[in-house]
Amino acid sequence: MAEVVIQDGETLESALRRFKRKVQQEDIIKEVKRHSFYLKPGEKKRTKAALARKRNRKKRSKDIE
Repeated sequence: MAEVVIQDGETLESALRRFKRKVQQEDIIKEVKRHSFYLKPGEKKRTKAALARKRNRKKRSKDIE
């Protein structure tokens, strides 16, 4: 659970910025999106394979350049 304590003299904007950074580092948003709906095992496998293909394609295009 991400928690930020506002320090003396700190603006709300900077505290909010620290909170957003902490949430992003802890992958809280990713977890919430992953658990927001059910994926059948086959759909999960297809999605995982598609992401792997995308990563490999991106890696190959970087290697060529």
